[in-house]
Amino acid sequence: MIEKTYDAAAVEARIAELWERADAFRAGAGAREGADPFSIVIPPPNVTGSLHIGHALNNTLQDILVRHRRMLGQNVLWQPGLDHAGIATQMVVERQLMERQEPNRRAMGREAFVERVWQWKDESGGAILKQLRRLGASCDWSRERFTMDEGLSKAVRKVFVQLYREGLIYKDKRLVNWDPKLRTAISDLEVEQREIKGHLWHIRYPVEGESYNPADPATFITVATTRPETMLGDSGVAVNPEDDRYRDLVGKMVRLPLIGRLIPVVADDYADPEAGSGAVKITPAHDFNDFEVGRRNDLASISVLAPDGTVDLRDNAEFLEGLYEADRERAIGMFQGLDRFAACALLVDWLDSEGYLAKVDDHVHMVPHGDRGGVPIEPYLTDQWYVNAAELARPALASVREGRTSFVPKNWEKTYYDWMENIQPWCISRQLWWGHRIPAWYGPDGEIFVDEEEDAAIAAALAHYVLNGTITRETAETMAEDPLAREGFLTRDEDVLDTWFSSALWPFSTLGWPDETPELATYYPTGVLVTGFDIIFFWVARMMMMGLHFMEEEPFSTVYVHALVRDKTGAKMSKSKGNVIDPLDLIDEFGADALRFTLAIMAAQGRDVKLDPQRIAGYRNFGTKLWNATRFAGMNGAVHDVHLKPDALSLPLNRWIATELTRTVREMDGALAAFRFNDAASAIYRFVWNSFCDWYLELAKPVFAEGDEAAQEETRRVTGFVLDRIFALLHPFMPFMTEELWETTAPANERRPSLLCHANWPAVSFEDDEAAADINWLIEIVGAIRSVRAQMNVPAGAQAPLVALAPDAEACARLERHAPALKRLARLDAISQADVAPAQSAQIVVAGGRYAIPLAGMIDVDAERARLRKAEAKARDEMARIDKKLANERFVSNAPEEVVEQEREKRAGYEAEAKALASALAHLAG
Repeated sequence: MIEKTYDAAAVEARIAELWERADAFRAGAGAREGADPFSIVIPPPNVTGSLHIGHALNNTLQDILVRHRRMLGQNVLWQPGLDHAGIATQMVVERQLMERQEPNRRAMGREAFVERVWQWKDESGGAILKQLRRLGASCDWSRERFTMDEGLSKAVRKVFVQLYREGLIYKDKRLVNWDPKLRTAISDLEVEQREIKGHLWHIRYPVEGESYNPADPATFITVATTRPETMLGDSGVAVNPEDDRYRDLVGKMVRLPLIGRLIPVVADDYADPEAGSGAVKITPAHDFNDFEVGRRNDLASISVLAPDGTVDLRDNAEFLEGLYEADRERAIGMFQGLDRFAACALLVDWLDSEGYLAKVDDHVHMVPHGDRGGVPIEPYLTDQWYVNAAELARPALASVREGRTSFVPKNWEKTYYDWMENIQPWCISRQLWWGHRIPAWYGPDGEIFVDEEEDAAIAAALAHYVLNGTITRETAETMAEDPLAREGFLTRDEDVLDTWFSSALWPFSTLGWPDETPELATYYPTGVLVTGFDIIFFWVARMMMMGLHFMEEEPFSTVYVHALVRDKTGAKMSKSKGNVIDPLDLIDEFGADALRFTLAIMAAQGRDVKLDPQRIAGYRNFGTKLWNATRFAGMNGAVHDVHLKPDALSLPLNRWIATELTRTVREMDGALAAFRFNDAASAIYRFVWNSFCDWYLELAKPVFAEGDEAAQEETRRVTGFVLDRIFALLHPFMPFMTEELWETTAPANERRPSLLCHANWPAVSFEDDEAAADINWLIEIVGAIRSVRAQMNVPAGAQAPLVALAPDAEACARLERHAPALKRLARLDAISQADVAPAQSAQIVVAGGRYAIPLAGMIDVDAERARLRKAEAKARDEMARIDKKLANERFVSNAPEEVVEQEREKRAGYEAEAKALASALAHLAG
């Protein structure tokens, strides 16, 4: 007998240990001989991370797929691992050093610092993988990989070297997102846009050859900017070629205030005649759009900032070129070494005092910030390593267009195309110490030598310098043999690779590539990738590029893109809003199964999940209902682990539940094949709660209590048979409880043939349409009677008569056959027939037949009719009020999205209420 109460915390810990002891999730566990492989690679969480609600959704959906395929007998691998998270991990360790008042990384030196990071990783990193185990993730934990482990590092070096030799990796001087606090380039994904209340400064640039007069517009051109300090690096002013106001100025020069540099006025479509003055200052080294304008118009790129965000003018050849000495010294004296924001304030004051500041407007605008450093990022012109992403993107685009890889939902393919068709060179270098160090060495003349190992790079360099006569063959031989002799000969690149570079190799590097391992031959390509939409470009597209280039095959056939998890009002979760939901807290309160099932049943394609803890409580109750139903079945002698032939069943009730089971399995199979997780969860929910618990067990009670021996035995066997299939169907969604029930319902003194996670997925194909229609008629009429009683406020204990209105022969037979059940379940005291409904009756229609429930004496029909009309009118008034609000364009455009959505949901609720009340009134008609 199972325990009276389900204790999620105790059971989940025990079952997790059971799986661990059995090594239940190793690659291929439970597979049938010769089975097809099915593999998924986990999107590797950061080694610094902890489980958040997005991880919980992502991994729950993967686990549903993995457990389902394992139960289908396939050769399954769910590959786990961690990302080394370059910036995040380096920050964590640097913060730890500061808190402990230890020397910082620069004082420690690179080698000691990297060793310290490894120490932190071994002691504190990767906590999220333990948290995923609590969620029930059935990965092959014995195969855990790390993007910095030796095998993956070998793969990274090989890829870099091969792409370099193919001309697909190169160095270039371009603008990057630069974090002045961290002093490194960062990716677009590490940039967050924040709304800032700032200013728009309008500055007059004097026209060369005119005597500047602030009162005479003919002597200057006005530009508007949110960043006056970057004018120190201006190299042009752009106007639209169709703007008549400036047509005569195109080709002329204007003089930069304070520094006196002459810069041209150029015609370029980038300038918007409707924005500001229509004239735009162009600073190619400090703005991404300006960089492109500068390239089109051959303008100089003048960087005026140092890596830490301070002004750097002294010894800055690009800045100093063409300036008079007095102007140079004045600018250097005023700004050298100043923080960029201090420089802005000082320059604005000077422009105002000298008559160059036309006006200042308040201006709310979006300013990019580094998500780690927390400071405004700087478009920064610097030498970096790049991948020719456009070349690699071509076959990856063709794969999706030609259907070899598909997106679910399909609308995400458009996002993929938009990004890939407009792809820019991929900056892969980072100015960090933690990460894969770039395998490039520089000779004394700057020549670059790229190889997987330093010894190979040294050999290539020595051969090169012997060939060009820089060193003799004898010197080269000495240097090759004696490390001291070649000390300082080559200098290794200081940078490391972008974290996304190593994760782009994840589907094949984790399987052992570049070695030809059995795992690589078996599990590549993987079956499906489950991911969020925000990394379609940063990760998904890059895995496509690398997989096709190095494996000559797509890394996955399907990309399932899940939505966001928001709070219950629809607002995006953020720490600043205080609405972040911690999945570990939810697991502590409700259990992992309840959280998983909630996420799955709400994971409709293309629709964000609005997570309300009350919903999780409701699905915990669903688990409790199944637990209690199993316990009730056990008390009535249910027989588990039996072979059953549905065709041989004699009782219509048992033939009905077998039919409904078949239909549920078919519905779930279709839903899971199409990645409709919510539909699969809804199907098993309806079957368990409604068909099995509410109706089958209720209708089976008289059989258990009073049926003949054959009927009882058949019903006990069917009950156990169906419960076993319920455990299996529900297992991918609620693995802990179902594994526990599977184990505890094993026949006395016996063990199940396997763990539930290795049991066969149900395959039943029995349908008895006649039995199903008969029992479903009973369910429908009982439900309709109960609904009318509730709508009309009939006292719960009151017995009511049921009158069948001119029933046909089939209805008469059903009424007679099911009379005892009808009276018991619908609280009826009599069942009769008539041609006309009695006065003061509520009427229902079931399967085409009409029935009346006389209410005289049980309720005041006139008062009830008045109540229903009043309530319906109130609901429709509320609908009208909300319609008026939603018709207000100002409200819809200005109110937060979640507030507007709440109003729409309220309206839908009132509409449903009004329809229900109208239906109740219709029941009382006549």
